[in-house]
Amino acid sequence: MRRLLTIPISHFCEKARWALERAGLDYKEERHVQGVHRFVSRRAGGAGTLPVLIADGGVFRESEDIVRYADATLEPEERLFPEEQPLREEVVALCRRLDAGLGPDARRLMYAHMLSRRDELLAVNNRGVPAWEARSMRIGWPLVKRYAARELGIGPTTIRDDDPRVRRELDEVAELLADGRSYLCGERFTAVDLTFAALAAALIIPPGYGTPLPQPDQLSGPLAAIVRSFREHPAGAYAQELFRTHRHVGAGAVASAAR
Repeated sequence: MRRLLTIPISHFCEKARWALERAGLDYKEERHVQGVHRFVSRRAGGAGTLPVLIADGGVFRESEDIVRYADATLEPEERLFPEEQPLREEVVALCRRLDAGLGPDARRLMYAHMLSRRDELLAVNNRGVPAWEARSMRIGWPLVKRYAARELGIGPTTIRDDDPRVRRELDEVAELLADGRSYLCGERFTAVDLTFAALAAALIIPPGYGTPLPQPDQLSGPLAAIVRSFREHPAGAYAQELFRTHRHVGAGAVASAAR
């Protein structure tokens, strides 16, 4: 059985879950909290980050590597990384741009909002992790909070600085869709669409995510309005639609529907 090591709420881990499930590949998810994840990753042969996939073909240490591993099991017309050039180069370049930009930026922004909401955050964060890890997070919260702020680069101006940057990144995605194309790289669902939707999930907290997330009517304070505003953005609405139509649908079913 494949083993997928994750931080349950991580949007990069959601990217890996989505790709494996889309390809119909069974796996056992082993969930861990932040901080502990570094030891778990390195012990498994990773680089100190999660997700890490342990499979017959080896250890896959990055979310893109896991997507490629899952992709290799599919028929060419079902793959997320198309074989034809230059489309493949475009898909790879856009995926890596999202991984380096929207991924860390959206994560930092939402942690900046949530670190002051211990009980709300831990209720979601600790689902499925070992009991001792969940207990340690709760007991050691002041240390955990400082660790998270340091690791993610969260400071007094993070929300003010990151919110407009994230919205500009969403604007760039919306511009790609403005010409009426069905997907970000044309008329075919690719790794770009999966990557964008998974990483945007930190902002739109969609139903259908790989671990249950609180919906806006369950959030307290202004955070609900912030999430709704991201959902109303054209790119946020697109990410929601991808979760609705593609998240829990196998590649074969989507390909058949397209034909």
